[in-house]
Amino acid sequence: MIIQNNTKRMSLKLCMLLLLSGTIQAREYHVSVKGDDTNKGTAKAPFQTISKAAEVALPGDVITVHEGTYRERINPPRGGESDTKRIVYRAAPREKVEIKGSEIITGWEKVRDGVWKVTISNSFFRDYNPYKDLITGDWFDRRGRDHHTGEVYLNGKSLYEMDVLEKVLNPTPVTTIADPEGSTYTWYCESDTDTTRIWANFHDYNPNEELVEINVRQCCFYPDKPCRNYITIRGFHISQAATQWAAPTAEQIGMIGTHWSKGWIIENNVISDSKCSGITLGKDRKSGHNVWSNDRSKGGAQHYNEVIFRALRNGWCKDKIGSHIIRNNRIFNCEQTGMCGSMGAAFSQVTNNHIYNIWTKRFFSGAEIGAIKFHAPIDVIIKNNRLHNSHRAMWMDWMTQGTRITGNLCYNNDSEDLFSEVNHGPYVVDNNLFLSKTAIRTWSEGGAYVHNLILGKIVRGTADRFTPYHVPHSTEVAGLINIVGGDDRYYNNIIAAGHIESPNNNAPQSEKATGYGLATYNKTTLPVLIEGNVYYNGAKPYLKETNCIEKAEFDPEVKIVEEGDSVFLHITLDDSCHALDNPLVTTALLGRAKMPNAAYENPDGTPLKIDTDYFGKKRSEANPSIGPFANPGEGKLTLKVW
Repeated sequence: MIIQNNTKRMSLKLCMLLLLSGTIQAREYHVSVKGDDTNKGTAKAPFQTISKAAEVALPGDVITVHEGTYRERINPPRGGESDTKRIVYRAAPREKVEIKGSEIITGWEKVRDGVWKVTISNSFFRDYNPYKDLITGDWFDRRGRDHHTGEVYLNGKSLYEMDVLEKVLNPTPVTTIADPEGSTYTWYCESDTDTTRIWANFHDYNPNEELVEINVRQCCFYPDKPCRNYITIRGFHISQAATQWAAPTAEQIGMIGTHWSKGWIIENNVISDSKCSGITLGKDRKSGHNVWSNDRSKGGAQHYNEVIFRALRNGWCKDKIGSHIIRNNRIFNCEQTGMCGSMGAAFSQVTNNHIYNIWTKRFFSGAEIGAIKFHAPIDVIIKNNRLHNSHRAMWMDWMTQGTRITGNLCYNNDSEDLFSEVNHGPYVVDNNLFLSKTAIRTWSEGGAYVHNLILGKIVRGTADRFTPYHVPHSTEVAGLINIVGGDDRYYNNIIAAGHIESPNNNAPQSEKATGYGLATYNKTTLPVLIEGNVYYNGAKPYLKETNCIEKAEFDPEVKIVEEGDSVFLHITLDDSCHALDNPLVTTALLGRAKMPNAAYENPDGTPLKIDTDYFGKKRSEANPSIGPFANPGEGKLTLKVW
């Protein structure tokens, strides 16, 4: 009897273990355009939609999506549990998988040569009609006309929305943008309670014989609730969504968005043609949504400070928010940002992304436009990204602390390569190639600029806004203070001018100083540390800099050449890179940023040492060569920089 009972107990335990192992064993679900959502999601019986796989996937599971176009919005109902037990959404290896926020539209009727019209029942759009939804939000500039979140595409290329039908019937090129000819492919819409009508000028194309698509979804991959953590999105082509303006005081919805979560990995994707933003790492709606537009009795800065404190009360901290990895993505043709995030990007890594053609149509504007636009990039690493042909390459706005911006290639950007706005530091900018007409614009303090190649102007200013600084490596606010100017460091940079331009060094502190070189720092309220830089071609050194080289007549002849997916830097260098006895730049050398009283450290709190160059090559610790390249050589050089 005792033996029989023991046997029953052992059998029961074995059954329980088998059941438990079955529930925790990771599964792989398959999705195919040829599948069916009533299937089991196996390789032989795949689902038809990614959304169906998302419904059943549990932490640890992998969703493999096979070649084809998926016109759906994925709203993951759950995330993973940890970095090692995440939910992975991946395109099948070597298969092209497209996720689109658009639908194909046929049935166009010819109005006149080149111009066609289609009438669509509003029921087609279900609960969201982008041709009724206007772009709006805090710091958005509509430039005197309406703009819809909808868009029209001809063979994958977006057309230009017009505010009146006449501009579709008789389009004229916009000569102030990069694509004047493309700007004559235009569209216009009207909606009533029953139908939406779209007119488009397709020129010589018959839209019923071409691929014509229109935006119908607000996003492609975005959870409807925060804290869907530990999700991976890998290898997709994601495009054509009716994204809304992503203000820092609003819920920020991109084509891909993390929605106030933790631990996402977004990698190896091609992301294009968002009406506003490509990737958003932003805040939630609970802490406020376009609060300044809804209450003009307070200034925008005061509203944002209130949003920050609401976010803190709602759990903004390293344990719950941020720590994303965004890497190896190609992002282009977005009219607001390639990537943005208000507070939700903290503790993240943004590496090896290629972002370009941001804000190319320029029909609307606003204070939130750039390839990468972050608010509160606390302990964020922005590394080895190629950023070009955008309004701004990087815009670090508020609470840039513990941030490291390193090894980025920036060129052909209109406004500047790096705008640091109302930050108190400490943050480090090292080993970058800043090659646009304006390299750096800073209305901040506490920045350390080390071993960069700075070709364009440096613009410096102050800002009478009280903005937060934090306890090191934390979201906890330590205090608020305005920006008075100074407390920056510049070590071991090559700084050159396209042509000689003297800065106005006698301007009042409230005005901006601008010019080639660091003479723009000749008058600052807070002391600065500037040593060991080389100035070429008319760039002017800081007045009190003693250990530097100035060669006003030497032109380094910097040029960028693109060859396919590769980029080459042509530069002429002399022996100046080794002529100074410069120390290795470390935490000890940089000291502490004044306002937060915090050291220049790695995001994990360990001491910083700038001992590798742009390529990751080891630097000499005894006398590191000046500029972003260790021992680059002399004369005319050609360096592959991407």
